Amino acid sequence: MIIIGEKINGSIPAVGEAIAKRDAAFIQNRVKAQEAGGATFIDCCASVPEAQEVETLKWMIDCIQEVTDLPISVDSPSADVLVQAYKFCKRPGLFNSVSGEGDKIDKIFPVMARPENKGWQAIALLSDDTGIPKSAADRLKVFDKIMAKAEEYGIAHNRIHIDPLVEMLCTSENGIETNVEVISTVRKRCPDIHITAAVSNISFNLPVRKMINLGFTVLAMNAGLDSAILDPTNRDMMGLIYATEALLGLDDYCMEYISAYREGRFGPVKQ
Repeated sequence: MIIIGEKINGSIPAVGEAIAKRDAAFIQNRVKAQEAGGATFIDCCASVPEAQEVETLKWMIDCIQEVTDLPISVDSPSADVLVQAYKFCKRPGLFNSVSGEGDKIDKIFPVMARPENKGWQAIALLSDDTGIPKSAADRLKVFDKIMAKAEEYGIAHNRIHIDPLVEMLCTSENGIETNVEVISTVRKRCPDIHITAAVSNISFNLPVRKMINLGFTVLAMNAGLDSAILDPTNRDMMGLIYATEALLGLDDYCMEYISAYREGRFGPVKQ
């Protein structure tokens, strides 16, 4: 499973305060904890006004790269910010994100198509100018448009992380059914593509959110999810992911499960 660590995000109050104070040690401690937990990428989101965003992301990216060699997921709702901020990264990472909205793809995919950027990947949200489509069929229409753009720009399937857009369970009439249908259909159509999700979105406004998040992760992985935006320091979640991969036959002889346990990524805290 590709783990996109979510803990360097200015929308988290403590992180927002650290960004405002330029508290590098706070940011770096969170980075190191996520790396130790098993993160594949470190997401980096400033959550500041766009006029301040590029400068703020540069400071954050520099802080992150001082303490880890993990690739960075450069996170902004603005494609214009992304095409400036990615240049601060020392190694290829992840554009977070593009979608069917406006001209975002036509700004990001040409950058990814440059020979020097062949290692860069992108999260692609299944939304468009109408918002988040309600039905699986309509989200899959957005998927088809995104993939047509990928073909136009020569972006290989394995460089794209499709996000089906997980919504709150408590306000969705058929959210789980929609997500499972989208994930499983995308997986069948494009076996080499990545499928990601912000797992914790499912449990907003519900008690004991952890239980909903854990249950959804199993369902989504069974449908074909192979990437997730989550907290890699959550030992229960990481243990569940390793266990589910083993149960789905994605971990030969359970070696990854055993190694992760021995490295202390889940299970009882070892003294």
